[in-house]
Amino acid sequence: MEEDGRATATIAEPIGDDEPRGFEEFFLDHRVQLFRTLWLIARNRQEAEEIMQEAFVKVWERWGRVSAHPDPAGYLYRTALNEYRRRRRRAAVAIRRVVRPVPKDDEMEAIEQRQVVVAALAVLTPRERAAVVLMDAMDFPSVDAARTLGVRPSTVRVLARRGREKLREEMTHGG
Repeated sequence: MEEDGRATATIAEPIGDDEPRGFEEFFLDHRVQLFRTLWLIARNRQEAEEIMQEAFVKVWERWGRVSAHPDPAGYLYRTALNEYRRRRRRAAVAIRRVVRPVPKDDEMEAIEQRQVVVAALAVLTPRERAAVVLMDAMDFPSVDAARTLGVRPSTVRVLARRGREKLREEMTHGG
């Protein structure tokens, strides 16, 4: 009790525990070895300390049951290693969210491909270019392409065939 009459609990005195010094002794007996173990696993002093603290807090919160456990130290280590694994999983998920693999069709590649197509189409007449784009790129049937261009379907097919031949020649011989 405090001088002003209020009762306070300390970490060494979990509420409802018949042996208030039991957890404190347990903590003093295992803190150094647990820290060393976690440091060897995590290879980071700060992370090892945080995991150790979290594990001891969880054990302290359950000290009534843990103290009756056949192996309280084993329970402590299992709790600490579970916390370490939980942190690793959370870090891996966060990394996957932030670091995404670069898609195969990245923007620069798309721009370069577009420039190649535009340059290749430049050798065609405007009518051939329109026929090739409508029929091959847009998948219009010759009837719909003809209606769009205001010509007969047979004319669109002829224009598209000529355009394809010129493109093949351009791609094969480069000019």
